[in-house]
This record gives sequence, C-alpha cells and structure tokens, in this order.
Amino acid sequence: MKHYVRMSSIFFIVMIVALLAFYSTSRKYIYEKRDITYYNDLVFTIEEEYAYGVSEEVLEEKYGCDIVISKEIHNPELADIYSNNSFVLDFAPKGEYIGKIAWADSFELFHNTKKAMFNAALILWVIIFIAGFCAFATFYFSFIKPVENIKHFSEEIAKGNLDEPIPMHRNNLFGMFLEAFDLMRIRLKEAREKEIESEKARKELVTQLSHDIKTPIAIIKATCELMELKLRMKDGENKERDDTLEKVTLISKKAQTVTDIMNNVMHATIEELESISVNVDTESLKTIDEYLRNIKDCGNVIVKNSPPGYLVYMDKLRLEQVMDNIIGNSHKYANTDIEVSYSEDTDVMMEDGSKGTVAKITIRDFGPGADEEDMTLLSEKYYRGKNAKESNGYGLGLYLVKYYMDKMGGGMDYYNDNGFVVELMLKKV
Repeated sequence: MKHYVRMSSIFFIVMIVALLAFYSTSRKYIYEKRDITYYNDLVFTIEEEYAYGVSEEVLEEKYGCDIVISKEIHNPELADIYSNNSFVLDFAPKGEYIGKIAWADSFELFHNTKKAMFNAALILWVIIFIAGFCAFATFYFSFIKPVENIKHFSEEIAKGNLDEPIPMHRNNLFGMFLEAFDLMRIRLKEAREKEIESEKARKELVTQLSHDIKTPIAIIKATCELMELKLRMKDGENKERDDTLEKVTLISKKAQTVTDIMNNVMHATIEELESISVNVDTESLKTIDEYLRNIKDCGNVIVKNSPPGYLVYMDKLRLEQVMDNIIGNSHKYANTDIEVSYSEDTDVMMEDGSKGTVAKITIRDFGPGADEEDMTLLSEKYYRGKNAKESNGYGLGLYLVKYYMDKMGGGMDYYNDNGFVVELMLKKV
C-alpha cells in the first residue's frame, strides 16, 4: 500500500508542477492592442522624409514597413499585405494620396506566440521526462529489482547454495515475500543439515550391519568346509552323501556370494550404491542356467528351456544378484511358481546406435502383479509399491536390477501379464 501512495504522490506533484509551469508561461504573454497614435506619428515622419527625397527602400528598412506606391485598389502587392493581416494606412506625402504603408506586426506576433508555445511544450516535455524517469526508477526498484533478486537467489538455491542470504529492504514491495523466501532457504538449509546427519548415521549403520553379517557368514563357511571335508573322506559311492555334499557346496558358494556383497557394502553406502563396480566379461549363459538349476531344487523356480549356446557380456556376480533380487521379490509378493525362459532378439538398437543381438531372460510369476500407478516408478531408488507396505525392504530391488543391467551394456524391462514379468537383456558377443 505504501508503494501505491508513493507513486500516486509523485504523479500528483508532477501534474501540479506542470500546471504551474503552463500558468507561469501563459502569464508572460498578454494580449497587447495596437497603438494607433504611435503608427500615425510614424506615418507622418515617413511622409516627411519621403517628401525630402528619401527612397522607399531606405524607409522600409529603417521603419520595418512596406510602402506600396499605387492608387489601384486591386494591386496584387496590396492583396498580399492584406492577406497577412498587416496594419495598413494611407500614404500621402504633402497631402497627396499616392499609395499605402503597412506593418506586418501580426506576423511578428504569430512568431512570438509560436516561440512561446514551443518553450512551454519543451518545459512540459522536460517535466514529463523527469516524471517518467522517476516513475521508471520507482517501478524498477519496487518491482523489477526484487524480481531479479528472487530469480538470482532461486538459481543459487537450485545450485544448492543455501548460505547466501537474500537482501531485504523495509520499503520493498516484495518485502514479506522475500522474507518468506529467505525463511524457506533457512528451512532447506536446516533440512539439508539434518539429511547429512541422517545420511552419516545411515552409513555408520550399514557399515556396522555389514560387519555383523560377515561374522555369522564366516562361521557358516567354516562349517560348510568342515562338512565338505568329512563327506569327501568317506569311502564308496553313496547317493545320499553325494546329494548332501552338493547342498553343502551350494551353501558354501552362496555364503561366499553374501561375503562378496558385504565387502561391497562395506565400501559403499545405500545412498552411494553407484560406486559399486561392475566388471563385465564374456560369459556363457549356461553359468546362469546352472545357478537356476541349483536353486530350483530349493524352491518353485521352473526353467522352461535351455539357454543359447553363445557368449554374452555380463558380470556373473552382479547377474546372480539381479536374479536373486527378482526371484526374491516374486517369492515375497507373489508366492507362486516362477517361470524362467530364454530367447533372443535381433536388430536391437544398442547404446552406440548400432544394431545387435541380445539374449533375453524372462522371469515370470503368477501373482496379482504391480499396481498400474506404481509401474513407472518401481525402478526408482527407494520407491516401494502399494503392495509392499506390509513387507520389509528398502525399495532398491528393481533399482539395482536396472543399474546392474545398464552397466553390463544390456537392459531391463518389466510389465504385468497375468502376473509380474521381468525381462533381462544381455548383449551377444
């Protein structure tokens, strides 16, 4: 409200000054009547000098008049003088009428008036210019400058710079808004500091849990090695012993896998999972088929066909983690049979723009599937679908699957089709 009063006051003052300027200018110019006596005396003087032989040209230049020596009424020169509203008197030296004498005083008055109007217009222009400049300055410092400040500090906040305060002025139209904006900056800064503290605590917790998990895993591995040693020391062929030995070997391998994962987690927090390395090499899909054939005896995983015989680019450890994540999620949320099948796609567009062949691993369950509203977000970090509220987890499963598959130069897709389906794609060598 103060700014509107200020601008209204400036406008009112400027208009008063302009009015006074016009009034003062108009008072300087008053209408003056012709002095007939002056002109009669002037005519008498000119007639005398003419009678003494002074020429017309000299008299016209000396007294600023026009002398027309003609008794004709329709003289063209006289017509031109009358058309200019000149003051005309008879010219009769020695009492004999011989023509007319005229003064173009109205033309001079017109030029004086024109000059006065120009001066008045110039004064008005200066006043309006000053008023416009003041209005522009007021508008700039009251509106444009605060908006530029807001834009500048919005960009700084977007860059993450929350330490620079926003300058505020008492008479600023956006004072309250800037105050609220600066308060938001302070709250964001406090939230960031809390987030950093929380992140630090989370890192410490993950590191501690990783260390704690490695201890029982080490015990499991040692026990498996002891059991494997005892079983191998027994003589003779025994199917039950061989089956137990196979299970013990599988447990030992899985314990080693968990140990490898925990070693990675020890050096990368949940927030910094991208720092975990993915070592891509050429491998046969039969290694994954062996992995699936082993775990299918421990659950309800059904391998429908054999994998292609060619080599693909992959990291065996990371691909096993990918399979564990997907199959584990299906067990957790669907609790149905899980089908795994192999196929291939040709002429697939690769990241470098070329076309190639990919091996596809399709993992399907027969549960209710994911909510359609969650589908586009399931592979985002920390996002958990609506059906995951009653289950433990961090919302990292499909995020890690996508991250690992991208790092291996392949890809991942998922959709609902009478259950939840995940397709893994690995680039053919």
